[in-house]
Formats: sequence, structure tokens, C-alpha cells
Amino acid sequence: MAFDTFDEGIALGGLRSKHEIKVLMCYLFNSVKDKMSESVITEAIREYELANFFEVKAAFDELKRSENLAEDEIVDGEQTYRLTDNGKLVAEQLESTLAYSVKEKALRCAVELLAERKTLRENFVDIVKTGDGFQVNCRVSGGDTDLFSFTLYAPDEEMAQLMKKNFLSYPVTVYKTMLALMTKNREAIDDALEDIYSQS
Repeated sequence: MAFDTFDEGIALGGLRSKHEIKVLMCYLFNSVKDKMSESVITEAIREYELANFFEVKAAFDELKRSENLAEDEIVDGEQTYRLTDNGKLVAEQLESTLAYSVKEKALRCAVELLAERKTLRENFVDIVKTGDGFQVNCRVSGGDTDLFSFTLYAPDEEMAQLMKKNFLSYPVTVYKTMLALMTKNREAIDDALEDIYSQS
């Protein structure tokens, strides 16, 4: 297949044909069931340097112009897209032309990005500077109801950011651990500690 894209920023085995980039995008939209925005698709492809950033942008615009993609809902302030029937045909008929490693990397990254955004949407951390350090305000959401909220002190911003990162990585484990301690449920405490060790 002829190379018709810029090589800059593309790892070995990456996509150097705009056609391949468009096929990969259609494959991702067809494989991932959650709603995806242009930024998720772009980041999923760029994470492993599978294609040049500017070519990814151009390919996405072409898919919209050719009506392979159509606008869907607004999620977290971003426009999401869905495959049209034409886009589904591209995904189903041509995805076998892409290398498995390329598809696997892009798909894994897209799923991880969506999971991360869902965590940020459902669980909240606010860092507030005070006179002698920082307050780290954390909240675990259960949909329409807050299950758990707490505030911790951090002496500096580096520690505050570390607390934020760890909380957003394991919000359910934090909630389970505190609930177990507050109810003195020894079995639940053991389970919560086991979760912490398995994730470390």
C-alpha cells in the first residue's frame, strides 16, 4: 500500500497510509461500545505513536465528510460520534487488513481512556491551597448519591497530587476499606487489605 502520510512521530509498525488510519478509526468505533469523542480516538491512536497527529486529524475529518461518522450525544462537554452504515461496512470488511498489534494497542488505549473519564466523572477530587499546605477533598459517587466524602491534609502540592492520583485509581477500594473499618467488619477489612496489596 502506498505511503501518503507524514512519518514524523510514528513508531515502527505504525500506520503510514491515510486509508489505514481511517480503517482503524472505523474499527475502534465498531469495537468500543461506549460513546467516543474525537479526542478519545486521537489519543488512543497517538498513545503508541501509531500515526502522525496531523494525519489522524485529517483522517477523522474525512470520515465525517464522507458520512462514515455521524454526530451523536454530547458527553462531558464533548461531541461524540457513531458509525453510519457505511462506516460499519468499512470496519467489518477492511479491519482484517490492519496488523493485530496495531488494533490491539489502539483498542486497549481507547477502553482505558473511557474508563478513566468515567472514573473522573463519577468520583471527584478537589485540591484547595490553604495557608500551611493543601486540602484534598475526595468524593465517591454512587450515581445520584454521594456514598462517601472526606478531606485530607497535604503539606505540599506534590503530596496532594499523589493523593488525588491514588484515590482516582482505586476509589472503590478506598470506600470499601473505610466502610469495613467503620463497621468493624473483620472479614471486609481483610478483603479490603487484600485488594490494596493486589493493586500495589
